[in-house]
Amino acid sequence: MRKTFLIISFILTALSVVFTALPLDSLAFAPIGLALVFIALTYYKSEANQRVWVKRLFVITYICAAVVLIKIFFFKDEVAVDQQFEQQKIENKKEDIKDLEGLE
Repeated sequence: MRKTFLIISFILTALSVVFTALPLDSLAFAPIGLALVFIALTYYKSEANQRVWVKRLFVITYICAAVVLIKIFFFKDEVAVDQQFEQQKIENKKEDIKDLEGLE
């Protein structure tokens, strides 16, 4: 049972790292929360000398949670309007209308 929990913990921790790197904001908390649950189960099923990897997984998962929190609260995603592109689009539309009028 311990090995099963450990394997699931490894997989969920890897997913946590991937979701943390991707711009998924609070969706990254799903694998982080599950990873913490399975890591805790693994920790309680392990003996004292078998907890080395479990402690490392805890640290990695907590770092992922901290990074996600920092990304959520300190980095705001904003969509900027590109004025040059909008102006070019209007000019192209006018040119296309002139070309169509010239064909008639």
